[in-house]
Amino acid sequence: MEQKQLIRQYCQQFNMSGINKVIDELITEAEAKAQGYMDYTLSFLRAEADYRQQKDIKKRMKLACLPKHCDLSTYDHSVNNGFTIAKLHQLQELHWMDQIFNIICMGPSGTGKTFLSGGLCFEAIKKGYKAYFRTMDGLISTLKMKEITRTAKAEYKRLLQAHLIVIDDIMLFPVEKKEAVSLFNFINQIYERTSFIITTNKKPAEWVQMLGDEVLATALLDRLLFQCEVINLSGKSYRLENRKTIFED
Repeated sequence: MEQKQLIRQYCQQFNMSGINKVIDELITEAEAKAQGYMDYTLSFLRAEADYRQQKDIKKRMKLACLPKHCDLSTYDHSVNNGFTIAKLHQLQELHWMDQIFNIICMGPSGTGKTFLSGGLCFEAIKKGYKAYFRTMDGLISTLKMKEITRTAKAEYKRLLQAHLIVIDDIMLFPVEKKEAVSLFNFINQIYERTSFIITTNKKPAEWVQMLGDEVLATALLDRLLFQCEVINLSGKSYRLENRKTIFED
């Protein structure tokens, strides 16, 4: 049996798909550079490690449910929303996550709250953290259904192990008392070991109206604001300012 074919069979047997995909390139490079045994072995193992890392990132990206556009490298720095480039770069370093800090992005619709939070979630995933992007409605639905459906139960367990959870558009609509209690219990359970990014167009004082319970709203804010950076975004809606049309000038 040809040696290359035998290598492929061993790769398949040991589930080493990364090497299998680039075996021809690795052999050609080794022959061209007259690589020694150590370099040749290292190139094989590096190819497999890189493949598994990329596969893992793709899997975690899918589970994260990120918004469509969330790459901070495309951030439009010409936008005047009160947020500086220096602060953006500091947040991208993710030191605040290691300190279990939270971030609350406040501001009118279209000022970049979702893009910023999704982008930071994206950065966290690339650096190996378990990070998830969820809307307020989606999270509430999971909390309601976790004892009923296997999918919601698995999602709930996944969120309990998260390093970072983004809750987008929190308090956009009034929340029923039972749902509010479930949300508080969830955050109370993990806030000391999980970082949160909250996006909202409601000031903390308005959370009382959305929850319909001052004591519950105070307790929830107490946990989220304990170690927290509040980012106030301002200005006009980026979407409205850059509205597209189907007609040509």
